[in-house]
Amino acid sequence: LLLRHSNGVRGEVRKARLLFLVGQTRVHCDQVEGLERLAELEVVLNDDEPIERGEEIANELMKTLGIKDLITCAYIDLL
Repeated sequence: LLLRHSNGVRGEVRKARLLFLVGQTRVHCDQVEGLERLAELEVVLNDDEPIERGEEIANELMKTLGIKDLITCAYIDLL
């Protein structure tokens, strides 16, 4: 509520989310109102793992799942 009053509201995103765990990756399967079905991969790294390892894991999983297109913005920016 505080953020709403201090920054205003840019828009509202309504979504349903299913969460799957694949190894150390959280796979968010989202149905966003007004958009298509989207997936978000969140690789959880250990403290001693470099960011590059997370990118490798995400790329391998994207290949396995057949994900080819990347979206690099927030859902609100797509609406």
